[in-house]
Amino acid sequence: MDALNFNHELMKHSSFYNTNNPLDPEEFRRQGHMIIDFLADYYLNIEKYPVLSQVEPGYLRKRLPESTPYNPESIETILQDVQDHILPGVTHWQSPSYFAYFPSSGSIAGFLGEVLSTGFNVVGFNWISSPAATELESIVMDWLGEMLQLPKSFLFSGNGGGVLQGTTCEAILCTLVAARDQMLRRIGSQNMGKLVVYGSDQTHCSLQKAARIAGINPRNFRAVKTTKRTTFSLSPDSLRSAICKDIDAGLIPLFLCATVGTTSTTAIDPLGSLCDVAKDYGLWVHVDAAYAGSVCICPEFRHVIDGVEGANSFSLNAHKWFLTTLDCCCLWVKDPSALIKSLSTNPEYLKNKATDSRQVVDYKDWQLTLSRRFRSLKLWFVLRSYGVAKLRDFLRSHVNMAKLFERFVTSDKRFEIVVPRSFAVVCFRLLSPGMGKGASYANGTSTNGHTNGHVNGHANGHFNGHTNGKGDDHDHDHDDHNYMKEATTNEVNRKLLESINKSGRVFMTHSMVGGVFVIRFAVGATLVEEKHVITAWKVVQEHANAILSENY
Repeated sequence: MDALNFNHELMKHSSFYNTNNPLDPEEFRRQGHMIIDFLADYYLNIEKYPVLSQVEPGYLRKRLPESTPYNPESIETILQDVQDHILPGVTHWQSPSYFAYFPSSGSIAGFLGEVLSTGFNVVGFNWISSPAATELESIVMDWLGEMLQLPKSFLFSGNGGGVLQGTTCEAILCTLVAARDQMLRRIGSQNMGKLVVYGSDQTHCSLQKAARIAGINPRNFRAVKTTKRTTFSLSPDSLRSAICKDIDAGLIPLFLCATVGTTSTTAIDPLGSLCDVAKDYGLWVHVDAAYAGSVCICPEFRHVIDGVEGANSFSLNAHKWFLTTLDCCCLWVKDPSALIKSLSTNPEYLKNKATDSRQVVDYKDWQLTLSRRFRSLKLWFVLRSYGVAKLRDFLRSHVNMAKLFERFVTSDKRFEIVVPRSFAVVCFRLLSPGMGKGASYANGTSTNGHTNGHVNGHANGHFNGHTNGKGDDHDHDHDDHNYMKEATTNEVNRKLLESINKSGRVFMTHSMVGGVFVIRFAVGATLVEEKHVITAWKVVQEHANAILSENY
């Protein structure tokens, strides 16, 4: 073939051949197959990549051109750059050796539902803009609500209803704004500065962010202290005490966010008792089950949301532990009109007979933005492709693998479980020599005096503790010694986690609870098997051996 004919053939099969038609069906078919093949190979070889990206900040700017290409480039060239330059900067959330944060589980059904949603590319802000997008969402939310055995009052069939938000942050903000406006209609907008929002010191930071955006006075945000004694769940008595104190100060309790499966330790707030307290004072209760809500489709875990019937709203993230790709936050409310009154817009250009008939749902009035994606397709694909039985088996397998890792930890006297495991997250740490299991200050067993100090686990290993003990000098010395032990142990575990993650073989993250630095081992990747859990434990032991031999 001569050069002229070769170039002609190249142009025929390159992405810039059809520049006048960016949706040419045949070119779309060709490139689409290439992308699917690329991703299939990626998953086939995903274990070859370091789980945590090992690049330095700013790496990509050094690798890519300084400006947009003037002429089109082929899909082949672009995909090669993805392989050479993008993948090194990817932390592989779908790796079977990913045990960090919470999972973002994917699946064939989730991916393909997303592809179909993106392919249709509808903007389903109201019913008429794409009736199937609205009606499928309403149906799917009732399906999933029934799987969770939510009270009928949360379902469309019981005058409640569900909506797919992007994230929990959006869900909390929407419900907080609805609660705010509902309250202000009763007490007058001049009392806005008196409204108070409650959570625990383990509640996700999105609550405080939502309160700030909703105009709640920053001084009126309450992060009620939790303790190891209550496994870091929110105590109803502590909540009531905080509410009474605020009422005595002339403030107005507004909103409580209770959590099932906190970020740090997957603690479970007692919903029934908290809702009883909230009812006494007229608070809106939102239940954040972003991580753990999914597992409640299993009968043996459903009890963790007992009492939800007393709440006003409930949400979970199907994109965490339910095989549905990001983003897909499922929010149910008992009173959709509360959302609609706060979030609705009805300009002339959106008016239509279907909306005027009041026989349809316009989801634009249930969320912050006007535009919205056809998210229900991917959740529908997941529910239909796997069914209730297989989804339950998927979730149970992760819990069982977490139990396996938990047994590994408890069998090694150098380590301890810091808080009891509730779901598929194990919170553990390496003990510094001589400390012994259960002997830490944070465990409440280390002192005869009375202390209110807090360990400061920064890299220098020092502590910042203040005592008001009533014991003798020996007690104070004992307290100081234990603070130092905790600071040392925290620093050891920081080094251990950093060393593990730098290896690229597994990826875990940490949290601080009760002054204790804990390493979190979160099982939930779709591809994870027992062999990956076994390998992860071996990696932990190898790095622990190295650190202990270097320092002790």
